[in-house]
Amino acid sequence: MKVAMFSSKPYDREYFVKHNRDYSFELDFFDDQLNETTVAIAAKYEAVCVFVNDRLNKQVLTQLSQGKTQFIALRCAGYNNLDWHSAKELKLRCARVPDYSPTAVAEHVLAMLLTLYRSTHKAYNRVKEGNFSLYGLNGQEVRGKTVALVGTGKIGKLTAEIFKGLGCELYAYDIQPDHSWANSIGLTYIDLPELYAKADIISLHCPLTDTNRHMINAESLAQMKPGVTLINTSRGGLVDTEAAYQALKDRTLGYLAIDVYEEEANLFFEDLSTDIIMDDLFMRLTTFPNVLVTGHQGFFTEHALNNIARTTLENLAAMKSNQKCVGDIV
Repeated sequence: MKVAMFSSKPYDREYFVKHNRDYSFELDFFDDQLNETTVAIAAKYEAVCVFVNDRLNKQVLTQLSQGKTQFIALRCAGYNNLDWHSAKELKLRCARVPDYSPTAVAEHVLAMLLTLYRSTHKAYNRVKEGNFSLYGLNGQEVRGKTVALVGTGKIGKLTAEIFKGLGCELYAYDIQPDHSWANSIGLTYIDLPELYAKADIISLHCPLTDTNRHMINAESLAQMKPGVTLINTSRGGLVDTEAAYQALKDRTLGYLAIDVYEEEANLFFEDLSTDIIMDDLFMRLTTFPNVLVTGHQGFFTEHALNNIARTTLENLAAMKSNQKCVGDIV
C-alpha cells in the first residue's frame, strides 16, 4: 500500500522507517502540510498519514475521495482538524493514535510549571554568562497549591496524580466524571465557575470541540483568582489568546504556560529563527517574563515516537484488511 506522509520531519522518517520493516508499506514523506493547496499530491495514494496541523475539511476530503485515497491515519490523539462527518459521508476510513504516551504530556505540564515558578530557564542563561545573582529569581512553591484540571482523561488523570504527589489540593471538571478514580486520590469534581474561583493552578486536558472553543475567554478569566496560573497542553483553540494577553496585562493571569497555540499551524514544528514572525499577538506574548511557550513538544519523547509509529502502522494494516483499529474514528 502506498502511503503519503504529510507534515513529516526527520524524526517521523526515522521512527516510521524503523517500524515499517514489519509492514513493508510504500511510505513517501512530504514536508508539506495537507490542505487545499497540497491535496493533489495525494491523488495516487491509497492512504494518507497526517498530523495535528494538517487540514482535513470537507473540500480536502472530497478531493481525496476523488483520487485513490481510502484511508486516513492520524498520527496524533486529537482529531479536531478532521471533519469526520464529511469523512463518513465520503466513506473514508479514519483512525488515530489515542494513547501514545499520556505520561509524556503530564510530565511536560510539571516541567513547564516548575520552569516558570523557579525561573530555571533564566538561571541557566545567567550562569552561562557568569552571572550568579539571585535577584529576580524569587519563585513559587507548588506544594499546598489548589490545582484544578479541566478534563480527566488519561493525561488529566496522570497530571492529577503528579500534583497529588506534590501535596496539592485537587479539583476537576469533566463532562463524564470518574468518581471512583477521584475518590481514590482525593480529587473533587466541581462545575467550571467554582473551579475558576478556587484554583491557584488550572491545567487544560480536554479535546477541542465546537462547544468549548475559547472556553478560556474574558468572561472565564474574570472569574479566576488574581495571579492564577494557566497551563494548556491540549489544543490552542481552547484559549482566546487576545483575552489571555489582556489578563496578563491586568495581572489576572500570574503565569501562562502554553505548549499549544490557536494559530500554531503557521509557526510550530518549523525553524523560523532567521525569519520575521508576522503574528503580532504571539510575539507580544513572548515579551512577558511570566509566560512560557513551547512548540507543541509535550508529546515528544522517544517512547511516544515509537508508539505513534507502531500504532499508526497497525491502524493502516487493520484498515487495509477491513479490521477494527485501535483508534477508529469513522
